[in-house]
Amino acid sequence: MNTSNLHVDHLAWCGLIALYMARNAGAVSSPAQENLFLCRWLARAEKKRLFRRELANDIRWLLQEGREKGIRADLPGKLEYLWRASSGDLLAQNDLFRLQHILHAITLTGINYGVLSETEWEGSHVPVLNPKIPGIFLRKSDLQTGFDEQGGQVKPIATRITADTGAVDDLLSRAGWERISDMAIPFLSYLKATGQKIQVSATT
Repeated sequence: MNTSNLHVDHLAWCGLIALYMARNAGAVSSPAQENLFLCRWLARAEKKRLFRRELANDIRWLLQEGREKGIRADLPGKLEYLWRASSGDLLAQNDLFRLQHILHAITLTGINYGVLSETEWEGSHVPVLNPKIPGIFLRKSDLQTGFDEQGGQVKPIATRITADTGAVDDLLSRAGWERISDMAIPFLSYLKATGQKIQVSATT
């Protein structure tokens, strides 16, 4: 495993996030189930080429370890090590990078993700949100105008969330972001980089 690969930290991060979400949902509750879950996750990532091709050998190696050694492979431990050994300080990156990082990780857990145009957000083509189907949908115009040239956030990002908000909050916090609920409109929240002095006009 090449820990000098600049992208292996993202692979490890996404794997850990996927496992965290599965644990939180009660889908895995034992080391054997964790190994099976991660093997399936890695196999899907390999088959669908969800990561950069530089990571193909790393994915293949992790998958082989999990299949041949079972729980002795300690895939969660390997991912944790790779994350710590190869990652820089995520919180030192700009706001936009950190948001992209966490959203990619969340979507790889199977949560639906979408960027909605203005007509899809509040016009005639607004999709019907099903609380039984976990999803995260961001307003396209906010993504286009919400960051300066250095990737710093300048306005809140409107988001509709049908996924478990507690789990989403925890994952956002790991990347230096936070969620503010609009108490009057179902599913509506605003995303804000932690520490940014941005006015959020959520209805209370």
